[in-house]
Amino acid sequence: MIAKFVKGIGVTLLFAMVALCLAVTIVPPFLDRIYYEGPVSRHYDGAHFFNPDGVIDVPAPPGTSRRGFIANWLLGHDDRPQWPDAIVVKPARPAPFAAPRGMVATWVGHATVLVQAAGINILTDPIWSDHASPLPPFGPKRIAPPGVRFDDLPRIDLIVLSHNHYDHMDLPTLKRLWERDRPRIVTSLGNDTILKAHGIPSTALDWGQSVSGAALNGLAPQAVIQCGNYEHCPDYRVHVTRNHHWGSRWGTDRNRALWSSFLIETRAGNIFFAGDTGAGDMGWPYEAARFGPIRLALIPIGAFRFWKGQMASDAHIGPQQAVEVFKRLGASTAIPIHWGTFHLSYEQWNTPPRMLDLFLACEGIERQRFAPLRIGQSLLVPPYAAVAQDKGSKRKRQCDWRAIRALE
Repeated sequence: MIAKFVKGIGVTLLFAMVALCLAVTIVPPFLDRIYYEGPVSRHYDGAHFFNPDGVIDVPAPPGTSRRGFIANWLLGHDDRPQWPDAIVVKPARPAPFAAPRGMVATWVGHATVLVQAAGINILTDPIWSDHASPLPPFGPKRIAPPGVRFDDLPRIDLIVLSHNHYDHMDLPTLKRLWERDRPRIVTSLGNDTILKAHGIPSTALDWGQSVSGAALNGLAPQAVIQCGNYEHCPDYRVHVTRNHHWGSRWGTDRNRALWSSFLIETRAGNIFFAGDTGAGDMGWPYEAARFGPIRLALIPIGAFRFWKGQMASDAHIGPQQAVEVFKRLGASTAIPIHWGTFHLSYEQWNTPPRMLDLFLACEGIERQRFAPLRIGQSLLVPPYAAVAQDKGSKRKRQCDWRAIRALE
């Protein structure tokens, strides 16, 4: 009797796995969606968005097909390096808001950062869900709880949402935030359609467009706001800026919505959020820097190996490219993000921060200016200090390539 029961379970699981693999192959063609319709531009062909600086190629690892790779990835049957089962986190309990000229950043995990600046509370790509997947519990599961418990979050005034991948656009979290705080959500073209279908209003902009807190609160875009009480002051401006990535929820809706980075101007200084990005032509950091000195930059360093030995991929920068982005931004301080939370690619759990240290040393950049935080750790961001554009001629040191390659 027990043997038949066990056999029955085995057969059921086998059919479930086969069904899932077939679904990955058959279902997506029926899931294409049109999120945006508008005039043709330098990065929109009338149906799909694209990177003007080159097409992203995300091939499957050698010896596998793309669909087989996706199925194995969802089922956890690939050969990625083992990560810890769980990371112990001491959650932060942030203050209600920062001082008038103060800036505090708390790493919640992955690409989610709470930035409190001059009385406004900002979240980047918020995700509090346990899985970053269209089919939970299949797909990437977070190994570390959020660095701030949801109920301990201060009232959120502004959310910037870079694109529609599941580890960045987490609809359950966004719905909870909208229902609790009614924050202003700024994203790029097409993503507003997805949010609207779930009852979440947002403002969608193209690269090069911007919106101010005053306009978002029903005032004229050029209105002068006098903030006698800095709590939830709407005096800020969000610029949607270029980066190099792609978007999709179900495969065949690839690039129906735009991806972006953001430059946020506040009374406490400028904040840059790179979103999720590959290197591309590396011109986009210069474009963001044109808005003025950047006090804080949030730059991804992880998920850069789609197979063993990669230093970067078309879709994600690694530590070496992250250091170059930091230099081109001319940022005073940066926090490395997009690592150590969801097991997305082939590097070890702590490879990104260890490699970052080595590449900072290569360039002679002080570690504290771009130091990793623990999940749940807060940083009192130093006031902006003028940073000379480092050409790497005097301070640059010999890279320890042996140590770098040992992390492969």
